[in-house]
Amino acid sequence: MTISAVLFDVDGVLLDSAAVHRRAWNSWSLARGLDPEKLWQLTFGRRPEDTVKDAAGHLDPVVERQVLDGLLAQERDSVLPVDGAADLLKELSDSPWAIVTSGDRAFVESRFAAAGLPLPAVRVYGSDVEHAKPAPDCFALAASRLGVAASACLVVEDAPAGISAAVAAGCTVIGVTTTHQEESLRQAHMCAASLTEVRNLLITHGLLART
Repeated sequence: MTISAVLFDVDGVLLDSAAVHRRAWNSWSLARGLDPEKLWQLTFGRRPEDTVKDAAGHLDPVVERQVLDGLLAQERDSVLPVDGAADLLKELSDSPWAIVTSGDRAFVESRFAAAGLPLPAVRVYGSDVEHAKPAPDCFALAASRLGVAASACLVVEDAPAGISAAVAAGCTVIGVTTTHQEESLRQAHMCAASLTEVRNLLITHGLLART
């Protein structure tokens, strides 16, 4: 197996944003008479508007996405980098890598700037594709922009929907157990409990030098 590039999901992988997203979704769902617990399970790795379509088909997903973005914007300062993210991305500065997220461009880029995380040249957001995760389009697009085959990409994902998308695109996938138990990430080719373990796997695949 030859790996040429790394594709990172953002929330739950590089940014510790679960608590912020949970508060936003709880507030939104309670205001609309929906069960917050059931709805929360539909959110991981997916565009908010796609979750709205599934959970509340009677609502306008475009309008509700704007409401959710507003709720998230109120808590931007509560989002921190995942432990080890800054060092790992710094080590990857000479290797091809990208972020592939269902998140909002403005939210992600402002959080990266605030956290001091570098942004790669290739960034794919949910708005960049017609069919977002769990469809494979976002990972195929990132690989194309990097100029490598999807089969030569190693994806780091924390959510089942993202893992399904990456596997469908033909990528090799590391599932990180930051938001889900390992048994929920069975489609991944391997699992890691932290970015330290991810770093060790990248060394194994020759994308990082041993120190």
